[in-house]
Amino acid sequence: MRRPESNRNRIWRERLAQCQQRVGENRGLVVEGKLTRMVGLTLEAVGCRAAIGGQCEVINNSSGDRIEAEVVGFSGESLYLMPTEDIRGLEQDARVVPTGRVCEAVVGDHLLGRVIDGAGRPLDGKGPIHTAERRTLTGKTFNPLSRTPIREPLDVGVRAINTLLSVGRGQRLGLFAGSGVGKSVLLGMMTRYTNADITVVGLIGERGREVKEFVQNILEEEGLSRAVVVAVPADNPPLRRMHGAMLATSIAEHFRDQGKQVLLLMDSLTRFAQAQREIALAIHEPPATKGYPPSVFAKLPQLVERAGNGDQGGGSITAFYTVLAEGDDQNDPIADAARAILDGHVVLSRQLADSGHYPAIDIEASVSRAMNDITSPEHQQAARSFKHLYSLYRQNQDLIAVGAYERGSDERIDAAIEAMPSLEAFLRQGMDTSVPLSQSLQALLELFPQQMETGLVPSR
Repeated sequence: MRRPESNRNRIWRERLAQCQQRVGENRGLVVEGKLTRMVGLTLEAVGCRAAIGGQCEVINNSSGDRIEAEVVGFSGESLYLMPTEDIRGLEQDARVVPTGRVCEAVVGDHLLGRVIDGAGRPLDGKGPIHTAERRTLTGKTFNPLSRTPIREPLDVGVRAINTLLSVGRGQRLGLFAGSGVGKSVLLGMMTRYTNADITVVGLIGERGREVKEFVQNILEEEGLSRAVVVAVPADNPPLRRMHGAMLATSIAEHFRDQGKQVLLLMDSLTRFAQAQREIALAIHEPPATKGYPPSVFAKLPQLVERAGNGDQGGGSITAFYTVLAEGDDQNDPIADAARAILDGHVVLSRQLADSGHYPAIDIEASVSRAMNDITSPEHQQAARSFKHLYSLYRQNQDLIAVGAYERGSDERIDAAIEAMPSLEAFLRQGMDTSVPLSQSLQALLELFPQQMETGLVPSR
């Protein structure tokens, strides 16, 4: 009859196992752990060690099926893993094997004309991508003093943005709106009409049907030939969605380092933040602002700051990020944080969209922080004049609509009423129409010469 193990023997046996594990680690041997718990999409493993961001393979004991996962946190002897693919069929006590690798981005000219997922795998059925070039997903720290200042205007083909919200090469701009107001349509217009060497599109966390529509109807064959599309729809795990945003940025960085003028379009920055929220809450990070943990607000600038101009004489990344204002609330935490770290924002109005005004750009709520550095004094004065008349009419619109305002009571309001049809026509533009920068500026300068001459519109 076997005698029961004493507590002393059990303690010595556990210590021996720990020593053997440490010796194996010091010798560079792979030490396997096992899966002990799963809550939501978070996997908890014990018996192995890996760094944050390290990759692990979770292997079923019965079938041998392998699932990729990444270390997102730890507590005591437990590692918290987040899978990057479907976890159906995963078994309790599955083996967890650290690979010693970290996720990397596939880059190179072979990506041009291709549609890939968040792991760099092709989605377009055009065969494998033959490139051996890799770079880190997280990018590298950029010395802010080495960046080239924004001094050159960029033609985006949209008259209202070219003239009233002028964009410079290397600028990072946000498109803010609620759902169904026209963010994707405006983004598609700028995709087709912006003058850039390379276009990188990140479709992050949006509807899956939009991927094919964007590629076929917006990019088309000509646009796709000089573009890379990273598509990670909403049904992907949160970590894969985050990787998709970082992959698109890494690809843009690669072409910028080659001296190319790159246009980076990401739809949307909000879905990236929501993916990080899912991960943070799953590993028990406490929420801080309306359900968003602090790590979300740390990840946003880490992603956005990677775009912009490169070193002196190098290339640039001009980035447009769509930001979903939930419930049309412009003070949504993500919208508010994005507004603070971007170089400008274009706000789309549901009221204008409902009235059939497209693109539904709210000129009064939008701003380009680089505009004064890339435009002439005449251009700036004309833009101020336009905004003054437009804002003056909007402030008195209710009085004018009900007939409470009498013509002749205020010369400035009379001038705004007279000019308003021309101003609205100027702001409207069909999605299939491109208006170059020079033509846009000429139309603005010719719009209201009498008001500028008589001094009814202030120059400052």
